[in-house]
Amino acid sequence: MSTLTLAAVHTKYNLLETMRVPIAVIGSLIFPTLAFCLFVLPQRMVVDEPDFATAAIASMVVFAFMSASLFSIGLDMAEQRSKPWWPYLRTLPGSPAARLIGLMSATLIISILAMIPLLIVGGIFTSAAVQPGELFAAIGLAILTAVPSALLGTIIGTTAGPKAAIAITQVAMFLLAFGGGLFLPPILFPEWLDLASKFLWVREAREIVIAAALGQSAPLWAVVGILAWTLVLGALAVWLYRRDEGRRYR
Repeated sequence: MSTLTLAAVHTKYNLLETMRVPIAVIGSLIFPTLAFCLFVLPQRMVVDEPDFATAAIASMVVFAFMSASLFSIGLDMAEQRSKPWWPYLRTLPGSPAARLIGLMSATLIISILAMIPLLIVGGIFTSAAVQPGELFAAIGLAILTAVPSALLGTIIGTTAGPKAAIAITQVAMFLLAFGGGLFLPPILFPEWLDLASKFLWVREAREIVIAAALGQSAPLWAVVGILAWTLVLGALAVWLYRRDEGRRYR
């Protein structure tokens, strides 16, 4: 069985395992929309201005993919590693990468589903206006720019136990979301915070996705920054994952 075929099997069973806990599915689907309703809809200045509303929805789309990547990958990996089933899987001849690809694919599917109610609520209750081509471009870039968050989730899941992973993930999510300008527009940041936030991949992802939604060019600093983060976090995640998998030979 090829790695991709085995990854598809892992994706299927990760989704089935998640659906066995309905509240986990419901929470993942409504959390970004709930955050949008609490942080964006009360701001009439944002809701009534098309560009501001579009930027706010794009920010919440980035938040949806970021939060799902951190929680679904980080917590699931930490929990799976603590169970006897994980060491048993290591003894099988299948590629270890298939398990990670399957977990990431299942997370991606949940993130896309969580985006649907967010776009519906944003389309109904705000004055946002996006062309179909720009919408699909923004969604595609939201998926691509979520890679660093998925890699951070992998790092957390590989290095922390279940209880520690919960605390680390919650702190990381709120720091990244606030520092990245997802809850509060960076235009309201003090100058020092605005500068510091530009070095976070979440802020860079936000700028790229918003630019695509508005039909503008993404800032060069954001593209360079998120590529650098992807390479650094990717190298670290691969090293930690291989080290963890190598324990089956000890």
